[in-house]
Amino acid sequence: MIIRIEAEADVPIYTQLTNQIIVGIARGEIIPGDSLPSVRAFAADLGVNMHTVNKSYHELEKRGIIKIVPKSGAIISPMEQITSEKQQQILSELKPVLAEALVLGVSKKEVQQLVGTILEEMKER
Repeated sequence: MIIRIEAEADVPIYTQLTNQIIVGIARGEIIPGDSLPSVRAFAADLGVNMHTVNKSYHELEKRGIIKIVPKSGAIISPMEQITSEKQQQILSELKPVLAEALVLGVSKKEVQQLVGTILEEMKER
């Protein structure tokens, strides 16, 4: 998996890293049980501060995507049945993005096409 950090972007680097790891998992480039690089090694490879990688890993752990095991590192968590709480969280995060698209003039059909395109890029689950 290739991680591309855009230092000049408005999106914080830890968020870019978090999002790219999630996309890598969705595409099947990283699978449950795989280990992520150590914070120190990943930071050195990406040319970012160790605290940035650490913050990303803790965000992934908070979301239940990885498990941080002392002395073993960060391990991709197994995919489990989604809870109704998690489904509601996803809906609440999607709603403002979709509303903004509609307000900006993107049609319902175009939104559906965009979502379909994104899903095609991801591994089917």
